[in-house]
Amino acid sequence: MFLPNCLRSTRASASVAALFAGAVFLAQAVSLPAQPAPSAKDPDRAHIEEVLNGINRARSVGQVAVSPDRKHLAWIEGTRAGGEIQVAPFDDLKKTDRVTAASKPDQHCREGQLAWAPDSNAIAFLSDCARPGDQLDLYLSHLDGKTAQRLTTLNGYVEEPAFAPDGSRIAFLFVDGATRPSGALAAMKLPSGVIGADGVEIQRIADVRVDASKPAAPEMVSPANLHVYEFDWAPDSKSLAYIAAEPPGENNWWVAKLYTQALGADPVAILAPAIVAGPLHGLQIAVPRWSPDGKAIAFIGGLMSDQGSTGGDVWIVSSAGGAPHDLTPSRPTSPAWIEWDGNEHLYVSELVGGNNQLVRMQIVGDKTADSVSSSFAEPVFDIPASVGDGRFSRSLSATADHSLFVFSASSFDRAPEFFGARTGAPTAASLDGLLQLSHFNDGVRPNWGPSESLSWKNGSFNVQGWLTLPKDYNPAKKYPLIVIVHGGPSAAEGSQWGGWGSLGATPFSVLGYFVLQPNPRGSFGQGEAFTQANVKDFGYGDLSDILAGVDAAEARYPINQQRVGLTGWSYGGFMTMFAVTQTHRFRAAVAGAGISDWLSYYGENSIDQWMIPFFGASVYDDPAVYAKSSAITYIKQATTPTLVVVGDRDGECPAPQSYEFWHALRDLHVPTQLVVYPNEGHGFVDPVHRRDVIVRAIEWFARYMPAAE
Repeated sequence: MFLPNCLRSTRASASVAALFAGAVFLAQAVSLPAQPAPSAKDPDRAHIEEVLNGINRARSVGQVAVSPDRKHLAWIEGTRAGGEIQVAPFDDLKKTDRVTAASKPDQHCREGQLAWAPDSNAIAFLSDCARPGDQLDLYLSHLDGKTAQRLTTLNGYVEEPAFAPDGSRIAFLFVDGATRPSGALAAMKLPSGVIGADGVEIQRIADVRVDASKPAAPEMVSPANLHVYEFDWAPDSKSLAYIAAEPPGENNWWVAKLYTQALGADPVAILAPAIVAGPLHGLQIAVPRWSPDGKAIAFIGGLMSDQGSTGGDVWIVSSAGGAPHDLTPSRPTSPAWIEWDGNEHLYVSELVGGNNQLVRMQIVGDKTADSVSSSFAEPVFDIPASVGDGRFSRSLSATADHSLFVFSASSFDRAPEFFGARTGAPTAASLDGLLQLSHFNDGVRPNWGPSESLSWKNGSFNVQGWLTLPKDYNPAKKYPLIVIVHGGPSAAEGSQWGGWGSLGATPFSVLGYFVLQPNPRGSFGQGEAFTQANVKDFGYGDLSDILAGVDAAEARYPINQQRVGLTGWSYGGFMTMFAVTQTHRFRAAVAGAGISDWLSYYGENSIDQWMIPFFGASVYDDPAVYAKSSAITYIKQATTPTLVVVGDRDGECPAPQSYEFWHALRDLHVPTQLVVYPNEGHGFVDPVHRRDVIVRAIEWFARYMPAAE
């Protein structure tokens, strides 16, 4: 599983209790075997705080959206009270106007999730102005300087507003009466009642008319027995395509189907990967996009470990149903976002090695025939940077004629800004080759060391990762190395501006460490064969790739081989737990939200459906494949001092997994510590907790493998 750095609305209660007996909370002391006292070389807490305070000096940027006619740019700016929406003429971004639901100039609301009307004359957005801090509603602004019109009276979780192509309606995802954000990343509700039956929260498509005379409850479009994850309007504005599954929604995305539904009619399942023949069988689908002529629906299909972390091949299926066709077979990339350009072309936003790329794909032949194929033009851009418009993985905002794509972008050495990419220009190979639209962070420079893309060979695989050098690097000195393994496993590390998050690279660089962030087999960026290369092999081939990356880094730079540490979150937490049972190469480890025993995990987590594509069978049908990748199976081989951290309401990687690993290390007298954070799910939201994780990790590595010689 992966840990995103995102903010979603919620009305969940703050009350919480421990999920299991003996949980160790943040403020509680932990009983430990004797451990070495901190050395004189340990950085003190004041210095760590100073380092963290100095890292996030850049101004953050939120969603950005260009108007279909290219005349205006809208974006979200953060404030203490929440996001503010700004709109400016595209050719003069200094002439900004605030678009808001606030009735007074000094009223600041939480506002965001923009959607331009097809005619460019209005913007829909979400705001809590009517009920500050409590509930988001849908609003419409006609860009006339007047207070935006409130369209809905909602009571629940809402996101992703989208205009119908004719501009008459706005659809959105809605969980009526929600107590938490939709999905598995947020803190799970405390268990009570009939599990899996009572209190199940279902996300549906709802819509409202834009000409409504007063705020009203929305019309529910999709049925109450389907949990909807993503949707797209049909070109005639009379139907929708969506990806949905039976509830509970947090568990069943991995077995979701593709549906079409005419407004006022029943849904029709046109594609079920669980039963379809061919390479899509048993895999996941995302980003449905209806062709302008209404004949076909394109989507991303592949092995994906998390909703929202999208990658795979580009597929197409007739909107009436039938066999799906792979448009990018054997392409050594990971498409994540698609958008139609007429009926014969798609723009594809994809990961290529460590780079992000936008490319125009031509569909050759009948879109719905077995003989359909594709060809590709030269990329619009191919850059070592992270891109996105703030909606979905690698999504971009485009003008109606697709002459311009707009997005935010950053890299290890460039703070985030808004950029534009012209589709008629030569391929941009760096951020300097793009049209820079904003200058929020002029003059901001990284205060950590430089980074580079590092490639190495391991067996038949070419593996890529990112190596960050220590601040003030001196080639005459030797330095320790920390390896950070990303979550997923279907995800990838990219070059992006370095906030410290929960377990980030930049503070370690400032404190004098090399940091390696590898993309081993199982990652996105090199095509489906590479992404699927760790199926039924968790912890083996990918660990071999990581260790080969450590070798490559040590061969290139003066790294002290006796001071190499390991950390990661989610799947990276699993890899940390598993690795210390397989090798003694790592001298210290920090496991965040990890998995120690795949057999017990199968029956504990709220998302067991994700495991079947990766393990090939349930734990009850093939326990051996689960046991062979479990750290607990080999726990007596572990000697590495390991800090373990987790949220008490984590549904993806439940806290008992961390408790089991910590308990075993403690029983074996291996230096260890467990910290369980209250009210947290898989993705931590409390900034105090996020900061505490990195502070504890820094102190742990400083204790067992200090940066200073």
